[in-house]
Amino acid sequence: MNIIRRTPSSLSGYRPRLVEDQFGRLIENMFEDMLSPLAQGALAPWSGEGTISPRLDVRESDQAFEVQAELPGVKKDDVKVTIERQRVTIEGESKREQEQREGENLLYSERRSTSFMRSFVLPVEVDEANAQARIEDGVLSLTLPKKQGSAATRVSIQ
Repeated sequence: MNIIRRTPSSLSGYRPRLVEDQFGRLIENMFEDMLSPLAQGALAPWSGEGTISPRLDVRESDQAFEVQAELPGVKKDDVKVTIERQRVTIEGESKREQEQREGENLLYSERRSTSFMRSFVLPVEVDEANAQARIEDGVLSLTLPKKQGSAATRVSIQ
């Protein structure tokens, strides 16, 4: 399974239905790859706050998916993970605290508040009731158990 690094695009807001089949995901990825750089490039000079797309590692076992996302400097209260069938979305923000001390002048500052959003589709549905998340040392770890489908039954022909 290939996971492609994404940044939010103007296309991500328009999703008439959840794309569940491989061909649909292929087409969706193709259009986002093709058009999102144009939208970001056109809006980049006017964007005040920074937006990042966290880097992911996704592993699959027989029972679950293990996802690790880099979120340095983000507190657990500022992260929201949503699961909708096969789609997993990680979003939140890293807030920069502006502390002004008396008698000091800020000469140079590169740090700023950033928001982030990353959404991806897994090949099978996730059992959201048993999903677990934890954040430690700037890494968000998700354990996403696969939803157990009903076993196929053989129907006898009469």
